[in-house]
Amino acid sequence: MIHLDKVSMTYPRGVTALHPTSVSFSCGQFTVLLGASGAGKSTLLRCLNFLNKPTTGRISVDGLGELHDRQMLREHRRHTGMIFQQHQLIRRHSVLQNVLLGRLGYHTTLRSLFPLPEKEQLIAMESIARVGLLDKAMERVDSLSGGQQQRVGIARALSQKPQLMLADEPVASLDPATSHDVLSLLHAICKEDGITVVVSLHQVELAQAYADRLIGLSGGRIVFDGSPAELSADMLDKIYHSHKQQSSKSAGSPDPDAASCILPALVSMER
Repeated sequence: MIHLDKVSMTYPRGVTALHPTSVSFSCGQFTVLLGASGAGKSTLLRCLNFLNKPTTGRISVDGLGELHDRQMLREHRRHTGMIFQQHQLIRRHSVLQNVLLGRLGYHTTLRSLFPLPEKEQLIAMESIARVGLLDKAMERVDSLSGGQQQRVGIARALSQKPQLMLADEPVASLDPATSHDVLSLLHAICKEDGITVVVSLHQVELAQAYADRLIGLSGGRIVFDGSPAELSADMLDKIYHSHKQQSSKSAGSPDPDAASCILPALVSMER
């Protein structure tokens, strides 16, 4: 569905977070990006919707072609949901108001300044119902638990009617039980709707429990690409130990994977 051809990302001061990488992601597949902090997981994931604009290489999407101009990128982002570690919600607004933000990409800037039509409200309410928060629709999100707030983020992404859903460390701030709940929900949505889902995680056990496909990164390179059953102890050591060795050699350099572009793709669409 989405294809990367020799895509790389170098941050200011010459820090290379992702070396030339060629990889494709298929429809209906739940893929987990696995690796240590700074391995390139978030950079790779954010290149998929140009929250990180690749330094080199090409990205193409089935039905759209190569993403080389603003119009194509806007169309791609419109159908790409994004879920963040820190939720990125407007805390003083209601659940419904936050989920409606996922519909902004379907309207002009001027139109989005006014209340959205009833059909958009229905799409938002359907998305809220799917994540089990219909009874919370009119409550402020700052009154919700962390797990519930992440469900609001998932509902917002769902309201875009996405073909691709990206989740950048979506359970990093959640307890183990809630982490399972959130990933189980994402996995169910992936299978029920045939959505391509790409998730970056630190937790190996969660990755093995939910992924159809695991991609292990170390030092900005893919070092493993296979099923959870194929992930051996030796390969895990390669993913994590080799990264530590590389990190020690470049001690004092900024962590490129920590570079954060927190503005949601649904708001940063090229209008």
